[in-house]
Amino acid sequence: MSFLKEIEKRRTFGIISHPDAGKTTLTEKLLLFGGAIQEAGAVKNNKIKKAATSDFMEIERQRGISVATSVLAFIYRDKKINILDTPGHKDFAEDTFRTLTAVDSVIVVIDVAKGVEEQTEKLVEVCRMRNIPMIVFINKLDREGRDAFDLLDEVEQKLGLTVTPLSFPIGMGYDFKGIYNLWEKNINLFKGESKKKIEDTIAFDDLESEELEKIIGEKAADTLRENLELVHGVYPEFDKEAYLAGQQQPVFFGSALNNFGVREMLDCFVDIAPSPRPKKAEERVVTAKEKEMTGFVFKIHANMDPKHRDRLAFVKIVSGTFERNKPYLHVRHNKNLKFSSPNAFFAEKKEIVDISYPGDIVGLHDTGNFKIGDTLTEGEVLHYKGIPSFSPEHFRYINNADPMRSKQLNKGIDQLMDEGVAQLFTLNLNGRKVIGTVGALQYEVIQYRLEHEYGAKCTYENFPAYKACWVDPQDPANEEFSEFQRVKQKFLATDKRGQLVFLADSQFSLQMAQQKYPTVKLHFTSEFDS
Repeated sequence: MSFLKEIEKRRTFGIISHPDAGKTTLTEKLLLFGGAIQEAGAVKNNKIKKAATSDFMEIERQRGISVATSVLAFIYRDKKINILDTPGHKDFAEDTFRTLTAVDSVIVVIDVAKGVEEQTEKLVEVCRMRNIPMIVFINKLDREGRDAFDLLDEVEQKLGLTVTPLSFPIGMGYDFKGIYNLWEKNINLFKGESKKKIEDTIAFDDLESEELEKIIGEKAADTLRENLELVHGVYPEFDKEAYLAGQQQPVFFGSALNNFGVREMLDCFVDIAPSPRPKKAEERVVTAKEKEMTGFVFKIHANMDPKHRDRLAFVKIVSGTFERNKPYLHVRHNKNLKFSSPNAFFAEKKEIVDISYPGDIVGLHDTGNFKIGDTLTEGEVLHYKGIPSFSPEHFRYINNADPMRSKQLNKGIDQLMDEGVAQLFTLNLNGRKVIGTVGALQYEVIQYRLEHEYGAKCTYENFPAYKACWVDPQDPANEEFSEFQRVKQKFLATDKRGQLVFLADSQFSLQMAQQKYPTVKLHFTSEFDS
């Protein structure tokens, strides 16, 4: 099959939402349709013994939340679908922001009872900034929730989207009868008996038919007709070009847990979602159809298999074909590397692949060569942009709780920081290590993983800092910068890449420093590629 056909087949997307909106459950159901798994396991449902396929870290299984982005792939209707399931928990937002650099489109999951939540707002804002095409899936219709029109209004107002419903619910919660599929103009009735299998649906082409009233009842049929009239009157017709430009967002309703409304969304998604899109590098814009291979690392994960101490670097292929055992240029190191066992993913299963195409995610075994944001090419010097490191908001000293295992602790911290779980700062004054994170839950994850994956124990103590700012002196030789360093010496540290960082102890002292030392610029994000 030709190279261009392979690109056309690819759909690489991320699923984003607030925690608990049902994102991981939706991922499971998509895999079920792709025939990739035989039985879905709800994340928190203890009755189903099987844990969700995409949550492979022990701590995720215990808490029923996803803390790492997993990559899953399956074939559906002759299309190769790559899903990047992202953590919804806000403490792991950084991981999600980075993942959004690797997707071509996004599905936003919203809980019918809670509506638009804060985490969803932040993530959608990032997608809007980048004009990423979005589909909205309103989930949990088998529970009592808010009126469909109110929800559509809220999505428009809070998220700043232009929506157009492509399916519409018939009733809700206890009265939930099914959905009308505007995309295919038929009705699917909800029976709700089997949650694990794929149900057959009843198709209706004629809304006026008496058959409809027999099945869902006269009242529900009348309400549905009124609602659809309103939908056609209020919302714009679906426009594929506007969707692809990030200017219009189709909305689907359903219940991922009951496997209802998911197939309708997936069928539409396969038809309309973009194949791999062009990507901006500092030097130029790269398109998927170019013959030369380019790709970038958006995530590093250590110890995916606890039996083998391995690190995998996740690479998104942007252009060309990635071939096994072919040398590629690691741009930051300026050296050629070969990969004898590049992995493709299927939930917990990994398999070695000989050739990968644009849109695919490849896992490369890494012995410490890669950092997040690194670029691989066939020789051209390119730097893909937009994978920043955010200013942490929580800071703690990390102490070694077992002096006999300090080597393991240092190795563990080193590798976890490369993964981007948190950031490490070394104080210039006394060399003590401070870990900065975006959310407090990350400390638990670090402690847990250090112990279970590296056999090292650590304890924390609070470090009184308000924010980390990267220091960028306009003129490193001038007197003002020397004074800044002298006065602030106990708040200065270096990050893992050796950049100078000011750990301001309060908002007031940060403002004072900005006023007093105007030539010393302070930044709240650091681009990874500097």
